[in-house]
Amino acid sequence: MTLLERLHKDWFLICLIIAIVVARLQPHIGAKNGPLHPEISVSYLAVSTIFFNSGLSLHTEELANALLHVRLHLFVQTFTLCFFPASIWLFIQLLYFLPLDAWLLQGLQIVACMPPPVSSAVILTKSVGGNEAAAIFNSAFGSFLGIAVTPMLLLLFIGSSPNVPFSSIFTQLFLTVVFPLLLGQVVRRCILEYLERRRPPFGTISSCILLLIIYTTFCDTFSHPDSSLAPQSLLAIIIIVLLIQVTFMLLVFFLSTRKSARFSPEDTVAMMFCATHKSLTLGIPMLKIVFSNHPHLSLISIPLLVYHPTQILLGGLLVGSVQRWMQSRQKATDV
Repeated sequence: MTLLERLHKDWFLICLIIAIVVARLQPHIGAKNGPLHPEISVSYLAVSTIFFNSGLSLHTEELANALLHVRLHLFVQTFTLCFFPASIWLFIQLLYFLPLDAWLLQGLQIVACMPPPVSSAVILTKSVGGNEAAAIFNSAFGSFLGIAVTPMLLLLFIGSSPNVPFSSIFTQLFLTVVFPLLLGQVVRRCILEYLERRRPPFGTISSCILLLIIYTTFCDTFSHPDSSLAPQSLLAIIIIVLLIQVTFMLLVFFLSTRKSARFSPEDTVAMMFCATHKSLTLGIPMLKIVFSNHPHLSLISIPLLVYHPTQILLGGLLVGSVQRWMQSRQKATDV
């Protein structure tokens, strides 16, 4: 792979690093009440745009093919929205005995409460040759569930601030997430022929808006001089995130390949990625809403920012091995 190809592939990570550096050097630009006025431009306009864009790009027609695979869907959604957050909560109780930043540990719990992503799990499942339709359904359905379930999980495991009442959270979620998402689906049906002909870069658009949201989040934090993070805590979180992903992927693999489970190898591939991946696209805007006045918002956002590229990198490294396993199982079944 050439240098230019590598830069093109990793452009989001490169832009993310640049955004954080710029936010550190000039935090007043994107801070609250600064020139960009993120309390309006980000909290409402940017978040609404990113979910309208998701509504436009979501292939609901393809989801009907996987609708009746109820056992698979039940496993994925129960694992990612019930088992995942509960087990991480127990794990964090042990981590509190270690000298780690408490806000980063809260960020780990926040990661666990997030729904599956719409893109990365589907892309990796397709790359391996797994059940793509099931991956599309669970990623999309999980995102819809996450709009309602994730705030409740966050309030259950993290707690709410008196500055952000429960009712206002759901009101803002409806106005900036649910309504734009549904509106995008309606508009998609009206201009479907145009979208299929031109194929707009939906992923790039969402990524650029997401970078703006992350940038203003760090600007707001760096504008407070008391914000600090020990390098050893950050390194520990990176290692912990990697261990969590590997452990949960192995757990899903073993549970879905038991004879009594009766899942196909293609199903197992989709389940491994969908049940263990977490959405950055939904997660960061959700945090901006639920923890809008939190003084340590960027610190509790770090585990999610670490989890996102890690799940893509780990998934990419496993594509070849998982593909060989799936093909060997298919040959054994044919024989």
